[in-house]
Amino acid sequence: MIGVLIIAHGNFGDSLIGCMTHVLGKRPESISSLQVAGTDSPRDLMPAAQRMIDALDDGEGVLIITDIFGATPSNLASKLLVPGRIEAVAGGNVPMLVRAMTYRTKGMDTLLKRVVAGGCEGVFHMEADPITGPCVAKSSANEGAPVMNKRH
Repeated sequence: MIGVLIIAHGNFGDSLIGCMTHVLGKRPESISSLQVAGTDSPRDLMPAAQRMIDALDDGEGVLIITDIFGATPSNLASKLLVPGRIEAVAGGNVPMLVRAMTYRTKGMDTLLKRVVAGGCEGVFHMEADPITGPCVAKSSANEGAPVMNKRH
């Protein structure tokens, strides 16, 4: 099973794990988070991150999920990458993490595709009709097609 390491600012990684645990009903195995403070440098965090990867990797590899591309967590993740073995995705959110838990036994290529799709497909613009209330959610992932209709 592919391990998952969330490298994110503050306690965002722990919060993602908490939300995902709530959605799934239990905390899955082989998932951890590394908190990054605004004053941390990727070089100083490398040893701890590498120890966490080593602990999570049972031979299938590790997926690193970060919060913001270009920030310290993703810069740290980029220094840990080993193609096909240690991969990373930025823009972490709960739908992405749920997909990670669902597909991490299917191999790294499938996992990466499903995690990125889950992250994108889980973002919606919820519109409200002034009379009937919320009625349509549109996602750029499905090109604005309505995916939720309120029943009257």
